[in-house]
Amino acid sequence: MKGISFGQYYPANSVIHRLDPRTKVILAILYIVCTFLCKSAVGFGVLVLSTVLLVLLSRIPLRLILKSMRPMLMIIAFTSIINIFWTKGEHLLTPDGWWLKIYAEGLWNALFMVLRITVLIMATSVFLTYTTTPLAMTDALEQLLSPLKKLRFPVHETAMMMSIALRFIPTLSEETEKIMNAQKARGADFSSGGLLQRAKALIPILIPLFVSAIGRAFDLASAMECRCYHGGEGRTRLRVLKYHWFDFATMLLMVGFGVGVFFLNRIGIGYVLR
Repeated sequence: MKGISFGQYYPANSVIHRLDPRTKVILAILYIVCTFLCKSAVGFGVLVLSTVLLVLLSRIPLRLILKSMRPMLMIIAFTSIINIFWTKGEHLLTPDGWWLKIYAEGLWNALFMVLRITVLIMATSVFLTYTTTPLAMTDALEQLLSPLKKLRFPVHETAMMMSIALRFIPTLSEETEKIMNAQKARGADFSSGGLLQRAKALIPILIPLFVSAIGRAFDLASAMECRCYHGGEGRTRLRVLKYHWFDFATMLLMVGFGVGVFFLNRIGIGYVLR
């Protein structure tokens, strides 16, 4: 979890940084929809190019985003293997006598799945974490979910909990690294042995980590009570969120992008997922 991007804000002066946080939440949802709409080779090509353009516009170093992809490499590899060996099709690539059968359709599906997961992680990281502070994200989620207040849903408390959870993921990651180094200095070994032995070796890490997390939670609760925090009722904000014309133009552009991806699937240029 050392390179994970959740909760890490990268300060920069870019077009995406200046967008309203509510707009960025909506854009992230629309981008996820566009990603799952892609089913053709041309559509995925356009999706990858749009992600590269998004990273360039955000002025975030590409190596930083790629570094945050490390924790997901195992999931991406596992998904690719499943698609390669379990997808049936018409074009068999291995000889007929082999017990292991690989189809061209399986390779295409694996490639598309890798691109889809990579694009999802990169785009959502750029929209929701790298360019948006946790406080701005809390205000955006609270205002977007404000219609649920009529149903007596605790909107402010839910948004606050989500923001605190995102904020403390990097902190817990650093705490885990410190505990692991301390255990290694005492002779603990986390790299040798089978899977069961490695899982048992993590017990001396999990117990102090849970104790530290619970202690941080109590400290945070005490600090909020000392500052007379009682939820969102009657609470004012230092910075009031306001939509600008550029926010509406960006959302219209994203909707147009989704419509374009849909028509690219209908045209069916190149390989198309069935």
